[in-house]
Amino acid sequence: MTNPLLRDLALLIARLGLGIVFVAHGWQKWATFGHEGTASAFENMGVPMPSAAAFFAATVELIGGAALILGAAVPVAGLLLAVNMAGAFLFVHATKGVFVTDGGFELVLALGVGALLLAATGAGRFGVDHVLGSRLRRSRRSGRPEVGAAAA
Repeated sequence: MTNPLLRDLALLIARLGLGIVFVAHGWQKWATFGHEGTASAFENMGVPMPSAAAFFAATVELIGGAALILGAAVPVAGLLLAVNMAGAFLFVHATKGVFVTDGGFELVLALGVGALLLAATGAGRFGVDHVLGSRLRRSRRSGRPEVGAAAA
């Protein structure tokens, strides 16, 4: 069986690494290219509904990447990021081979499966999800109202 501390450290490192890459790409889409520039690039690549796809991709990469870094809502963020990478794979990179230097899918595949793995495993103990979950479990054991519960 895996050492829980090593597992949680590995999850932290994976979240930080993937999160930084996703934030950088999302920030680039919003701040460098802008929505119009990203949508235009998506249209040129044959991405369906390029304006909506650009908004989705830029937002999910930026916010989802930040969520991975913080360890917040990791199952949801990981799943949305994996879906985003599946779209990039299917609509842009699948026919161009493996290597990124040829426009291939190696980066989107690695990012997508990494995000999917985090969606399945969660943040680990070194993240916001764990801290909030621990507080919720403690409040349930103590009989105090749950977070967000209405006062009686």
